[in-house]
Amino acid sequence: MLTAMRHNLLALALMSLSALLPAADVPYNGLAKTPPMGWNSWNKFEKRVSDALIREVADAMVKNGMKDAGYVYVNIDDTWEAGRDEQGNIQTNSKFPDMKALADYVHGKGLKLGIYSSPGPKTCAGYEGSFHHEEQDAKTYAAWGVDYLKYDWCSASKVYDSHEMPAVYAKMGQALVATGRPILFSLCQYGLRDVWKWGPGVGGNVWRTTGDIADNWRSMSHIGFDLQLDLAPYAAPGHWNDPDMLEIGNGGMSETEYRTHMSLWSLLAAPLLAGNDLRDVPPAILEILTNKDVIAIDQDPLGKQAKRVSKKGDLEVWARPLAGGAYAAGLFNRGESAANVAAQWSDIGISGKARVRDLWSHAVRGGVTDEFIAEVPAHGVVLIRLEPENPTAAR
Repeated sequence: MLTAMRHNLLALALMSLSALLPAADVPYNGLAKTPPMGWNSWNKFEKRVSDALIREVADAMVKNGMKDAGYVYVNIDDTWEAGRDEQGNIQTNSKFPDMKALADYVHGKGLKLGIYSSPGPKTCAGYEGSFHHEEQDAKTYAAWGVDYLKYDWCSASKVYDSHEMPAVYAKMGQALVATGRPILFSLCQYGLRDVWKWGPGVGGNVWRTTGDIADNWRSMSHIGFDLQLDLAPYAAPGHWNDPDMLEIGNGGMSETEYRTHMSLWSLLAAPLLAGNDLRDVPPAILEILTNKDVIAIDQDPLGKQAKRVSKKGDLEVWARPLAGGAYAAGLFNRGESAANVAAQWSDIGISGKARVRDLWSHAVRGGVTDEFIAEVPAHGVVLIRLEPENPTAAR
């Protein structure tokens, strides 16, 4: 019986492939000119997401300053789905009695609502996916007032071959554009088949570059440092590499490690999607998430992702150019004890003197020549903004 069911799914997939678009036919939707910022339910709440929780989180984002800091998307992850009605329209389950009313509530707070689906028959948690209902679901999302779609590969692997992945995502990308509603399109397929090379052509605004992050130093540092090394050329306004959501405040790392997490994601021009319980945030965690100087690096309009410019054992320097001729650099210590880390101007691409601002301590030093050296704690960072006194000397 299971074999027959699988054959039926494969037959449906083959029928649908004839309607799939080539991988570069979806026009840019004009969104995400800087990396999107917001909150997602999965990291903290997983299946416990509900209408009431989303409303409470939206209220909290307004009250605690997250909205003012730039976090605007409130994203529902998996487990909101029921089945379909007789016309094939996707239905919400009892946790979400009226999605349109929820969207109206979130919009009334000056925020935006995100939702989740899969191109496969089922989502990762086994709920209803969008397989064979892409256009219908896109129209439903638009009618509800949805502003963001996370589209997770999951069971699509059971009905599509992986080489069809660009066309599969293009089908939903085109369906979203056809609704006429601006809906940010987030491709969640774990960096398979070099998604950064074809993501823009299928309508993607952001695309996952790795597997799922976990709330620990090993996972975060491996994803953030090791797996992003060659991806800077593929990031640009409207189209961003996504090393997955933030774990800041979920308890598995120290405040020092969370500052490293925030600094690295900002240098990478990554989406900043908080994943903690925003209804009750310790002041130190809120300070990390809302540091306006660090956020400004992530949101810099030039849209250049950082590159690693030097590495000496566990000590690394990552840097990116900013609009107006400035630079940002992160002095990172991945080791187990404090160490001095040096950022050389020649590695970053400037010469002469520069004004240096530490974006966590807020200390400022003028007239720094050739290099900046700082003691960096274990698993820590010193994040600086550099303003060359002679911008024409920058490479």
